[in-house]
Amino acid sequence: MSATHGESDAAVQEDKVALGYDILSQVSPAEGIGRDYQLKCNLINRCFQEEIGFGRYQWQLFVITGLGWLADNLWLQGLAIVLPQVQQEFNPLRVEYAVLAEFAGLIVGATTWGIMADLVGRTLSFNVTLFLAGLFGLAAAGAPNFVIFCSLIACMGFGIGGNLPVDGALYLEHIPQSHQWTLTLLSVWWALGQLVASLISWAFIANFSCNPSIPSGQCAKSDNMGWRYTLYTLGALTFLMFICRFFVFDVQESSKFLVAQGRDEEAIKVLEHIARCNGRTITLKLEDLQAISGDTTSKPVPNLSTSVWNSFSKMSLSHVRPLFSNRRLVINTTLIIVIWGLIGIAYPLFNAYLPLYLSAQGSASGSSSVSETYRNYSIVSVLGIPGSLIACATVDYTRGSGRWLVGGRKLVLAVSTMLTGLFLFLFTTSKTTAAVLGYSCASGLTQNAMYGVLYAYTPEVFPAPHRGTGDALCSALNRIGGLIAPLIKIATTPLSGTTSANTANGPVFVSAALFMVAAILTILLPIETAGKMAL
Repeated sequence: MSATHGESDAAVQEDKVALGYDILSQVSPAEGIGRDYQLKCNLINRCFQEEIGFGRYQWQLFVITGLGWLADNLWLQGLAIVLPQVQQEFNPLRVEYAVLAEFAGLIVGATTWGIMADLVGRTLSFNVTLFLAGLFGLAAAGAPNFVIFCSLIACMGFGIGGNLPVDGALYLEHIPQSHQWTLTLLSVWWALGQLVASLISWAFIANFSCNPSIPSGQCAKSDNMGWRYTLYTLGALTFLMFICRFFVFDVQESSKFLVAQGRDEEAIKVLEHIARCNGRTITLKLEDLQAISGDTTSKPVPNLSTSVWNSFSKMSLSHVRPLFSNRRLVINTTLIIVIWGLIGIAYPLFNAYLPLYLSAQGSASGSSSVSETYRNYSIVSVLGIPGSLIACATVDYTRGSGRWLVGGRKLVLAVSTMLTGLFLFLFTTSKTTAAVLGYSCASGLTQNAMYGVLYAYTPEVFPAPHRGTGDALCSALNRIGGLIAPLIKIATTPLSGTTSANTANGPVFVSAALFMVAAILTILLPIETAGKMAL
């Protein structure tokens, strides 16, 4: 009887391993990863799809990672919102240097935390980024001068810069293929970040700021506390998000990262934990994974300090080279990185100075109320939310038909990016406040649709062992583009730093042209990820 039972278990195990090969034969061979990893990943994907499903754990993870996306745009827009009041109080030679400082921090943060996610795991970067952002964001609110303000903003950027590349990777690696469309839905949190920043600033800056007619440098701190109250609130919210991540929700390490590191036993424990949270059980066993590689030894769980030391002492281009391992990957990886870079210039060139543009247009039309400027900014922010929902509804296959609903990731990304460029071109022709607001709302909707697809496509196109590095490269070039944007703004603005309705058109025109170029490059991407399992 025992022999029969043992033979039965062995047969089941063999069936599971064979199943991994069977799944492998049904999909295109993965590029840039090893055979053993792909077979293990196929079994994990099947476990998520057929046994774990999308349940309580995934919904909680959707919220907790969504808060990270919210925080990213909260601070990106938060700085843009307070720039007019910072300029009025500190009277810097160029207020654009604050944006320059923020993106310098974002570049270092995106690179550091993204690569760290592939070296020591997702959860360290996932938790530390919000802690640093909240700490330095609160400190920036109390800055006594412009130099210290910029320095603290740069440190805040270092923390927040790692959010998107890490959060998207961690979320994607914990969901079944049938629900990969929810990765696009995550972008609604990004749109909410802009809305939250807008509403907070409208409440504080509209009521606790100097009159716009007071010259820069003559505005007393005691009369201009609105922007400081805004940053204090944003910092407190970010700290609250960190507390939710670290103390409230039990975030599990990625099982795909663990098997890529040869830590199969830990990967099984993670899958069992997630299954319990969803009220499910799994049949996948440690032996199933070990049978693929033929290694039956269990690697010890390394402590954090050992992991960090070993990772940096052995650091090489091992996570970069697989992203360029053949001609198709060279083209796709290069194009997606360049697209991120172009959008990195174009997006902040318009959005990081939108309150300045709205204020300048209001002055030109005889309506320069601070309250009206931030009311209009809040309206633009609201219109970003349906953009994310539209992207979510149009990026995947129709259910059961096997045909495109609209055309998959690439087409939706190209169309939304091209429409963004078109609306910004029209923005430069605006002669009235209503026209400026209308085109700003239209571009806000299409930009959030664009980012929703872009943030879904990018982690999907990179395999898990190198996903953090691939996301980091894209995010870093995006932030480098953000570093270039203030330089373009400075070159097209008078030395006084004053933005008028006429001088606003130069940088906006450049932004529109860059969006158009990015849309064309999107069409040339050789890889489509819609309807495919992420490895």
